[in-house]
Amino acid sequence: MITFLEGQLVDKQPTRIVMNVGGVGYEVFVPLSSYDRLPATKETCRVLTYHHVREDAQVLYGFVTAGERRLFELLLSISGIGPKIALSALSGMSVRELKAAVAENDVKRLHSVSGIGRKTAERMVIELRDKFSEGEALEAMTGADEPGPGDLRMRDAILALISLGYKQADAQKMIRHAAAGDADGSGVEEIVRRALLGK
Repeated sequence: MITFLEGQLVDKQPTRIVMNVGGVGYEVFVPLSSYDRLPATKETCRVLTYHHVREDAQVLYGFVTAGERRLFELLLSISGIGPKIALSALSGMSVRELKAAVAENDVKRLHSVSGIGRKTAERMVIELRDKFSEGEALEAMTGADEPGPGDLRMRDAILALISLGYKQADAQKMIRHAAAGDADGSGVEEIVRRALLGK
């Protein structure tokens, strides 16, 4: 199986690219999220790939980040979703937005993506919800693709409350309240303590 391609970007269009790797031209279908991050044509780049093999064809799908490829593969595991719909989902929403929609049971948001019907959107929520870690879901809902130190403290504090039996929504409210005006950059333990004391 082909897991990545590294070579010159010969042709670049919103849905497909052509890469010259050692004198061989590879056609690769990409989502808009990856297309926006690709360099200009004639430049060298590396694209992660998913090699889809069918009886009548072999097709390459390309991604700039491992997160995009992982989500593409997770989408393919859902009944009724093939490569075209999975690519459409990643073109209509970022990885973070898709994760957030699943974590928040936002069927309407998923259904708004071209090619995804309501029943498919409902299946996405049910089947993907358990495949994301609590940390991934929280990062998606707080809008942090790459959380900074402050975001990590908040996430860890929320996860600490969840492990104590609090519901996710309640834990988020408690930690936000406890961390409000936290100019001294308190540690996770101190934020959790304040949350439990209602301060």
